Amino acid sequence: MRNHWSSRFGFILAAVGSAVGLGNIWKFPFITGMNGGGAFVLVYLVAILCCGLPILMAEFLIGRHSQKDVVGSFRELTPHSKFWKSIGWLNLAAAFIILSYYGVVAGWTLDYLFKSLTGAFAGQEPEAISGMFGALVTDPTRQMVCLTAFMSLCLIAVISGIKEGIERWNKILMPTLFGILFFMAAYAMTTSGAKEGLKFMLYPDFSKLTINGVLEAIGHSFFTLSLAMGAMITYASYMDKKEAIYPVSIRIAFLDTLVAIVAGLAIFPIVFSVGMEPGSGPGLIFKTLPQVFATIPMGAVLSTLFFLLLAFAALSSAISLLEVLTAFMIDEKKFDRKKATICMTIAVYIAGIPSALSYSTLGNFKLIKGMEVLDSLDYVASNFMLPIGGLLIAIYSGYILDKRIAQAEITEDGTGFLTIFNIWYFTIRYIAPVAVLIVFLTKIGIIKL
Repeated sequence: MRNHWSSRFGFILAAVGSAVGLGNIWKFPFITGMNGGGAFVLVYLVAILCCGLPILMAEFLIGRHSQKDVVGSFRELTPHSKFWKSIGWLNLAAAFIILSYYGVVAGWTLDYLFKSLTGAFAGQEPEAISGMFGALVTDPTRQMVCLTAFMSLCLIAVISGIKEGIERWNKILMPTLFGILFFMAAYAMTTSGAKEGLKFMLYPDFSKLTINGVLEAIGHSFFTLSLAMGAMITYASYMDKKEAIYPVSIRIAFLDTLVAIVAGLAIFPIVFSVGMEPGSGPGLIFKTLPQVFATIPMGAVLSTLFFLLLAFAALSSAISLLEVLTAFMIDEKKFDRKKATICMTIAVYIAGIPSALSYSTLGNFKLIKGMEVLDSLDYVASNFMLPIGGLLIAIYSGYILDKRIAQAEITEDGTGFLTIFNIWYFTIRYIAPVAVLIVFLTKIGIIKL
């Protein structure tokens, strides 16, 4: 008997927890900043509807119908095709590789949370605060401590099971995350940069939007929903057959997008209020914002809340990736949950050590395009594994999977949502795969703009 979520609310919180990660609070604000603000947000919203949401629904129907882990799902639905069964293995590999380096990056949020709690930014010069990030990533001991602490939290959450572990943790993590985020956004509206921040985030200036910005929006709409890494298929396998896929998918996509936009509204006004640059790239979180927090009223409190928010977002996503691996060991290798969780956590932890030492002990060890281990793994996962996985899921759902299965899952055995199914079926066959393919070919340099 397969475990199920205790309620629709529990499932939605867990799925939103998987979708809401560092990408929403870290990446979305800085890529919005780099691509002209409101126009990018508008394109992103269209991309969520035309690309992200259809593939999310495809993953949900695959997982719910099969009631199996990500590898077992494709084997169950297409037992006579070795090629299409390989999608599950690709998703599983993506979850493993991403979690191995994601745990390292997530560990940075714990380090900065500790810095905030101990007042490490107070009274420091901007150069000193900016230099703290370099000091962290080049310190092998601190990197290993952070990785160990973060993976331990993931282990504790997943080992207790679906209801007592993942669901219970997300019922704490997600409401707290939303509470902190809305508090910070409300505070940001009281700063002198509120008007400028709102205009930057919400006013569409299409003169600043390039074709690369459009592709970035499409790509991010896909990655932000935790697609093509087995998380949504695995979580959907614990769905009750009575739960309707479309309404749940809409809620998850909406809440995930809401977090990304509110994060921008919380960050940009504060950045503008001290005259800093909103398009400062990845350094926005670990270099720019700590400098801002050191100079504004309530800075120590806001800094603590912000990095707690970031740590919670990272943890909720990492939990879902570890569950992908754990579910595989339970379903395919017949391990009990405790043994499966411990084995996969140790495996991921060992695999994460080279990423943790990327900028220190292994700093001279370059892999792809002269990049360090962590950056190389991120490059492979983001540019190859996830787009190819997403493209294959779209093609599989639109052309290979028996249409009657997809229709029965989305229309709840013909009781409703027929128009929604027809729109979804057209989108998953003709729009989503083309969009993902264009992003993929651009990222790997075959299409040059």
